[in-house]
Amino acid sequence: MSVDRIEKKFINIVIGKRDRRTGLKLWKKTKNKSIEKVYTDYYIAYKKMITKKIYVQSKAETYTIERYNSLLRHYLARMRRKTKCYSKCVKMLKYSIKLLIANRNNYLSIIR
Repeated sequence: MSVDRIEKKFINIVIGKRDRRTGLKLWKKTKNKSIEKVYTDYYIAYKKMITKKIYVQSKAETYTIERYNSLLRHYLARMRRKTKCYSKCVKMLKYSIKLLIANRNNYLSIIR
């Protein structure tokens, strides 16, 4: 997931494991945006795919994305533990996340 820290909006999201392949998919979707800085934790895969001049590794600077991860788990039961309310269908998971993102970014007024 990528988030605009200034406007507090979702930019893009890719559903998948936390690995290099999923990270590359997200970076390809995001890199055409006008980005001044990219803040990440110390996961090694990021270092290889993001341009050094905009890349900053700092756990202290990832609070916005952590907040949005928490929001996903709070609003979507299917993002919690797999004992109850989990998605068997990846397609429905994607739709649920996209609806939440559209609502949080004020693109979808019918959910209010």
